[in-house]
Amino acid sequence: MTVRLSTTVSNIEKAISNEENVQTILRFFEFMKKIGTSERYQNNNLKAIIAYSKFLGPSISLDQVKSRSQITSFLDTKIKTLENDPDKRWITTWNDYLGRIKYFFRWLHNYEDNRFDDVQFSVVSRRLKT
Repeated sequence: MTVRLSTTVSNIEKAISNEENVQTILRFFEFMKKIGTSERYQNNNLKAIIAYSKFLGPSISLDQVKSRSQITSFLDTKIKTLENDPDKRWITTWNDYLGRIKYFFRWLHNYEDNRFDDVQFSVVSRRLKT
């Protein structure tokens, strides 16, 4: 069953016990809305970051994550045994989470450097040739 974006956003504060992470994720959500990403994309990114934040626990904030091993230890929880997943479909999940987490941390790094303060975002529509 899919979860609506409004449900995901309202559950951020309930799911995460670290208030700093809650505020960071809400700022990330505002950024995604501002640049015009789709609700589905926003929802999937938020769900991935919420899961990662829950994995970190209440004592580690997202801006304290500095090593690769802090991320790969979370990603490795997505690995399934050969008996449970003989086709190794877990790799797709692992890579999906990796991409979403990398996107978040690139945003966080740039946000901390205040690179988005004066930027005006607009959505450009393109006509696809068939």
